[in-house]
Amino acid sequence: QVQVVESGGGLVQAGGSLKLSCAASGSILSIGNMRWYRQAPGAQRVLVATITRGGDTNYADSVKGRFTISRDNAKNQVYLQMNSLKPEDTAVYYCNADVITDRYSTLRTYWGQGTQVTVSS
Repeated sequence: QVQVVESGGGLVQAGGSLKLSCAASGSILSIGNMRWYRQAPGAQRVLVATITRGGDTNYADSVKGRFTISRDNAKNQVYLQMNSLKPEDTAVYYCNADVITDRYSTLRTYWGQGTQVTVSS
């Protein structure tokens, strides 16, 4: 059993910053890629940022230069530092992780429940 829990969301004014955290726990042998997605009201869930176990990163064009994804492999955590926030960044932010639970299992993706980020103008 693997649990993924996000934290750090909240209300912030435009131009402000927030840092989201995501922790994976439970029966974990190894974690591969970790990702942040977001879903605005009435819209589809979209990929915001990805980080490999080795630290390679990729970002959606809409957040490049403003958001930074990082991870702590020892703690099974991933973070999203969000700067220069805009009202259009308002969404529920979700974390997921590609997890191998034991030496006989295949990789499976686990999702968190999301954390709300609201940016006021």
